[in-house]
Amino acid sequence: MSEFFDVLETRAPEARERDLMAALPGAIARAIARAPAIANQLRGVDPASVTSREALARLPVLRKHELLERQQESRADAGAPAGPAKAFGGFSAIGWGEALRVFASPGPIYEPESARSDYWRFARALYAAGFRPGELTYNCFSYHFTPAGSMMETAAHAVGCTVFPGGTGQTEQQVRAIADLAPSGYTGTPSFLKIILEKADELGVKLDSLRRALVSGEAFPPSLREWLAARGIDGYQAYGSADLGMIAFETSAREGLVLGEDIIVEIVRPGTGEPVPDGEVGEVVVTTLNPDYPLVRFGTGDLSAVLPGVSPCGRTNTRIKGWMGRADQTTKVRGLFVHPSQVADVVRRHPEIRRARLVVSGGMGSDRMVLKVESDVRDAALGQRIAESVRDVTKLRADIEWADDGALPNDGKVIDDVRSYD
Repeated sequence: MSEFFDVLETRAPEARERDLMAALPGAIARAIARAPAIANQLRGVDPASVTSREALARLPVLRKHELLERQQESRADAGAPAGPAKAFGGFSAIGWGEALRVFASPGPIYEPESARSDYWRFARALYAAGFRPGELTYNCFSYHFTPAGSMMETAAHAVGCTVFPGGTGQTEQQVRAIADLAPSGYTGTPSFLKIILEKADELGVKLDSLRRALVSGEAFPPSLREWLAARGIDGYQAYGSADLGMIAFETSAREGLVLGEDIIVEIVRPGTGEPVPDGEVGEVVVTTLNPDYPLVRFGTGDLSAVLPGVSPCGRTNTRIKGWMGRADQTTKVRGLFVHPSQVADVVRRHPEIRRARLVVSGGMGSDRMVLKVESDVRDAALGQRIAESVRDVTKLRADIEWADDGALPNDGKVIDDVRSYD
């Protein structure tokens, strides 16, 4: 069986670039014709002229907060008829019936999924991690609201694997199901795999069937990779988003992440659309060739940098260093993005709050959110109401701490990520 998912992974870099640039004008033309929000973003652009990275770099960047705001404006329009155009804010090229599923990532931002095989393009990441046809994949990504569960399930099906939809939570039941079914591979967040294995130790249950894992949704530090390896599990990571699907994936070379084949990735100077020289850290900007949910120069808000040379694993696509932080204050906690706009939403719900800052701390598998609040009212009832608002808005729990008047710096920061993964 081949070491590579398909022949695209070993193309000459010049051939790949030629193929991507040849496909770009048609992809942009379809996006303008079928997705009104993209037509608005690219107003006045002749798709036939966008045949190079230089031409692509002249197009405006669509940032994640702009996609969210456009969707929110569309859904708030009382005069607009209900339906997919209103729900997606004009970014989707397909509607009900054509879309098999609709998902919601924090914001909320709604994303469609069509019937195309491996819609989110994670199959080659699974294959690089050692998943093979005829195996059972144990999928512990969420199956509700967010697309993560479907991302891995559709990818595993494209590889030829059977999938058990484990989802999240219910740790003891997860241990029992793994012991009963003996899956060879795990997909999910790395911290949840660690929690499952520790629960198995506590219960005296051996989970010896697990030999490989593809993890995503949060950091995967070397310390945890080594911890898994000591248990016989070869862990790999993939990088993607709910809007774009898979962006890059780890290979046996263990040197950065190799880009996916059907996307165009640029690294730009944060806050601009200007590409930076290879090796310089900047924001990851992605153009997809997805005809159903086209995104052109979509700014992820993530920081990374291009690695020089070709991967020793034999895949010839560009490599990036992986996730190196956020270009904005948006952060990810237990697999979910938390946006500054969500903190603002919590503050708006409670007029007693003068100023607030969300501090994210902890280490791998022990993320902790604390909302520090300046307020003249400091009773337990208000604290409970604020905590409930945080849970309602972000779908995550946070402790509430009262801050002295003027203790929170007046620097515009509302999310402070102080986590350490050493």
